[in-house]
Order: sequence, then structure tokens, then C-alpha cells
Amino acid sequence: MYTLGINAAFHDSAACLVRDGHVVAAAEEERFSRIKHGKRPVPFSTWELPFAAIEWCLRTADIGLGDVDRVAYSFDPEPLLRALPQRDVLTLPLEPSAAPVDERWLTAWEPLFAASIVNAPRQLRGGAPHHLRARFALDAGAAPEWRFVPHHLAHAASAFLPSPFEAAAVLTLDGRGERATTSYSLGQGGQLELLGQVEVPHSLGLLYERVTTHLGFLHSSDEYKVMALASYGRPRWADALRSGIRVGEQGDYRIDLPPLEELFGPARARGAALEERHFDAARSLQLVLEETVLDLCRWLQRVTGARDLCMAGGVALNCVMNARVRDAGPFERVWVQPAAGDAGTALGAALLVDARERGERSAWRMESAALGPEFGDAEIEAALRWAKLPWRRTARLADEVAALLGEGRIVGWFQGRMEFGPRALGQRSILASPIPPDMQERMNDIKEREDFRPVAPAVLEERAPEWFETAGASPFMLFTCRVRPERRERVPAITHVDGTARVQTVRRDQNPAYYDLLAAFERRTGVPVLVNTSFNSRGQPIVCSPQDAIETFWSTPLDVLAIGPFLVEKP
Repeated sequence: MYTLGINAAFHDSAACLVRDGHVVAAAEEERFSRIKHGKRPVPFSTWELPFAAIEWCLRTADIGLGDVDRVAYSFDPEPLLRALPQRDVLTLPLEPSAAPVDERWLTAWEPLFAASIVNAPRQLRGGAPHHLRARFALDAGAAPEWRFVPHHLAHAASAFLPSPFEAAAVLTLDGRGERATTSYSLGQGGQLELLGQVEVPHSLGLLYERVTTHLGFLHSSDEYKVMALASYGRPRWADALRSGIRVGEQGDYRIDLPPLEELFGPARARGAALEERHFDAARSLQLVLEETVLDLCRWLQRVTGARDLCMAGGVALNCVMNARVRDAGPFERVWVQPAAGDAGTALGAALLVDARERGERSAWRMESAALGPEFGDAEIEAALRWAKLPWRRTARLADEVAALLGEGRIVGWFQGRMEFGPRALGQRSILASPIPPDMQERMNDIKEREDFRPVAPAVLEERAPEWFETAGASPFMLFTCRVRPERRERVPAITHVDGTARVQTVRRDQNPAYYDLLAAFERRTGVPVLVNTSFNSRGQPIVCSPQDAIETFWSTPLDVLAIGPFLVEKP
């Protein structure tokens, strides 16, 4: 039985294909369209179906849409449609100036958004681009069954069903779904019991977005910049934020804050110089977010009695908060979905519908995020020949690349299946030595990133406790750890201003080529750590194909491209 999961609401549209409980493939549309987060600069384009990602998933299984039994869409338009005075009529134009805004809507566009989603089954059958259409052909009258899965339920399923736990509390936090912004569940076997939820306008995710915008960054994509900025500030506005976020006794919370200008002063223009108050605003927000989520976790643990916690939703990509929950929270273990943002709801919706139809939870567990496209040596070589690059093939890839890294060269690393989710985890990465003190600056220059942003380390899992405090297995780079004080001078490039690092641990059975490279680098330098950041240039998605890798390599100051078994070096 095939189940196709789709996310095509808000941002980060994605597809996931599940066969009898096993994830065959999963990928974000942005990797094919080359439009970051799938956001086009026109209203309501964000719900367009991820046809390229769907087509690739189907091609991986060598099937067409007619072979799919069910489609699981990670948004249920029904709650929004219920807010319409007349559900079968939409008056256009739907603008704030032309239509009244029901108190249950955030904007007057929401009913049109919901109506567009209702049309998704017909769009899937007949809206595929011409060059992909063959994979979407259906016999007359044939179509997969369609299931709309509530957005936060899809998040919760993505967190629990592929986790290593047989039972766990589940917390989801994002900007918003249909109405929910936060949800609490108990996962047992293949079942998820909803225990409660918080609804708009009260949203920790939307609050973080508002402050992100106030600080001159892009909401729904730049929140991680605010998280990094927080390490440089003082929490002088923490009390004011605490007084406006009231956590109830049933896991509920309400947010009632004055305009941000009254709290933090005038908004920063994008690209303007950063001032002390900007650092302090970020620090205050980050601290109060951590405290609030800890309160929610304590309530959830009391209610469920669970030992373990699963998390998803865009807020769960905040690795500093995750580390605080891990270290100071009431749960023994914490597992976060690596595609915790909206892309991961495609996986969650597919696994949930599959489990319900089969009557049992899948045995599949998410031990790797390498669920995307892979390219053979012949395809890579053809791309190199087409680009007329000077390349050579090597049988000693790990040793040769380790030597180049030891010389201070910066390497684009393109190996195996592309990662699903926002983190580069050793399949589509830019790698460098952590030893030179200027390496963080060089990496930020290559990526055209702000100088306050840290770069993350990858480390051999068995060596991690020797270099990082509280370091356990962390293959998805979703938690920070303190760099051991006695090691900081040896790895200055990955040590943030607060002494922490966002760590990825690597086991050989999860990623042999990546592990062998780290081991080879350790043999040369005594350091089992490399700098790892995503293989992309500013404003671009992570590379997907060999052509993407070659273009990014040649248009940035990268020194070396290690692509499959081939090496390309710039003069």
C-alpha cells in the first residue's frame, strides 16, 4: 500500500512516499524549484502542490500516481471554512477593505486559502507541469483516496511515529496551523491522543516571528539568526515579556504584549547596523521562550507521566531551547523530528494515515535524514564533463579530502542521498577544519552571512563526550552542548561566544563516507571534528543535483568539490 504525504500550506512544501510503513522517499519542493522555502512573491502561491518533489518520490518507487492508494494532506481546511457566513459562496476581492474579517480569522484571505486547499485533489489530478505529467496520468475515474490531516496532528505524528520510543509525550510548537499554535499529545503504539491545544492568536511561534521582523530579519526563515544574536545580549526586557505571557494550569497560555516598539524601541531597518538593544531584545525573547516551554513541558509530564518527549513544529528547530528542555526539563529523553518545520508534516501525515489503514505503527524509525535524491557516478561524471571542469577520480576520497581540509581548504561535500529537512548532515555540506581561528569568518564570508552567526561542528559519536559536555547521540544537529573548556583553543571556529556549539554526532552505520572523512581528519590532526554548514549560497536552497553543486562551487569561493568519487580543485 502506498501513501503519499503532502505539505502545501504556508511554506516549505514537501512530499513523502510511504510503502507499507516504510518511508521510501521525502524531499522539499525548494530543492527542485530552487525557490527557498517555496515562497513565491505573489499571494497564495505557497499552497501550490510540490509537483517536482511528488514526481521524484513516485519515480524513486518506479510508480505513477495511479499506483498510490491514499494521499495525506497535512492541513484540514474545514475549521476555516466553518467560519464562512455562507460556505458555498466567496465574495471577491477578499481584502480587508472589501470583506469583513471574522474574529476567527487572522486575515480576510483565510477563506480563499481554505477553498484553494479544498481544490487540491483536483489540482493533483490535472495541474502537473507538462514535463512531469506522465507520472501523474490516471485512468478514467481513478484517483487515490484523499485524507486531510490537521496540521498539528501531522506535526505530532512526524515527531512520535518515527521516534525510538514506544510511548512518549508529544509537544508541537509553531506559528499556527488551522487554528492550533501548540498541541499536547500522548503517543502509544500507533495512536496519538490529543490532550489539549492552544489556538491563535496566542502563539510562541508567531511571537518569535514578530520579534524577528522587528529586528530587521525575515520572519518564517530568519528566526535562527535571532537565536544566534541572543548570545551577545542581556535579558533586560525579560520581565516585561514574562508579564505578557501567562501560562495557565492546564497547559494553556495567553500572550498579551504591548506593541514591540514600546518594549524595544523603533524597529531595525533590514541591513542596518546592530545595536546593543537589538542583542538585548533577542536575549530577552530567547530566555523567556525557554522558560515558557519548560513550564509547558512540566505540565505535560505531570499529565502524561511519560518518561520521554517528542517535539516538532518550527519552534522545535530552536536548538538552544531544545538543549534547555533536555538539561532542565522533566523528561529523561528528548527526540526532535529533524524536519521539524512544515516540510516534516508531509512525512507525519503519510505515516499517520498509513498506520491507521494498516492498524499498527510502522516498524520504521528515523535514524537518518538521508531520504532525498541520489545520483550515480555516471550521472555525476556526465555533469562534470558538461561543465568542462578539471576533475579526477579517487579511490581514497576520505584521505585526500582530509589532507586538503588539514591545509585549510574549504570543501563542498556532495555524497549519497540528500537530507530531508533544513540541516545539512553530511550529504550536502560545506566542510572545513575547526582549528584555524579565522575559519568561522571565512565560512561566513563564503555564505555571505552575518558575522555574529556561529558555524556548527560534526564529531565522531564515540569521541563527542571528550570534546563536548552533555554530549550524547545527536545525529540531526538539533541540540547545543558546551564545548569543554580545555578543548576550546583547539577548535575555536566552532565555539560560539557563549562557549556552546550545535553538535552533530556521526556513526559509521548512519553515514560511512562522512564518518570515514572525520576519522581520516582525526588521524592527521588529532581532532575528530569538522566544521559543517549547508552546501548553498546566500538566498539559495541546499543543493540537490550535481548541476546545483557545480554551479554553487564555481560561483562561490569554495576551494574543492568532492562529488561522489570525484575531486575538483580550483587553481
